[in-house]
Amino acid sequence: MNEAGLDTQTGISYTGNSDKYASAVQRFYKNHEKNRAKVEEYFAAKDYENFMITVHALKSNAKMIGAMNLSGRFEALENAAREQDTATIEELTPVALKEYAELIEKLKPVGEMGDVKAADEIPADIARTTVERLLAALDDFDDEEAKKQAKVLSGYPFRLTQAEKLKEAAAFIEDFMYDEAADIIRQIATAIE
Repeated sequence: MNEAGLDTQTGISYTGNSDKYASAVQRFYKNHEKNRAKVEEYFAAKDYENFMITVHALKSNAKMIGAMNLSGRFEALENAAREQDTATIEELTPVALKEYAELIEKLKPVGEMGDVKAADEIPADIARTTVERLLAALDDFDDEEAKKQAKVLSGYPFRLTQAEKLKEAAAFIEDFMYDEAADIIRQIATAIE
């Protein structure tokens, strides 16, 4: 992955360990077609609101795997969309998509190998059940159960933004701020696919 130009140390620091990192790189690879198509669709339609949402997610996902240059490209596009800077969007979108495709080509061996799953990684159905248990524990002021369920939920392969929010919720649980933690859990639950 280093040969593909990824900063693996940064990626591992964001994902937690090498198994989770490899799993994140595979998801990044496998979601390329869908994500590229969305960017192209919103770009062609001049739908800058959805364009901004999509490139924001790509920025976070690229950063999470250590593709820092690509993350920076998507961040520039996100900022341009926020500012309705159509000239920058027109100029940078083809460049970003080209770099995205080049990275995907370099990651082909990783994408084609068998699925890598971290030992504590949980699928979406378990994550949704865990959210329900976590919210119930918070509602019951059950500190130990809430901590336990938050730890289980951390095994879901959230995007960087949601993973950071989950850490924030865990800190609220530590401080007995259950309502604040529950609000965050409800927000990130929508990202479980």
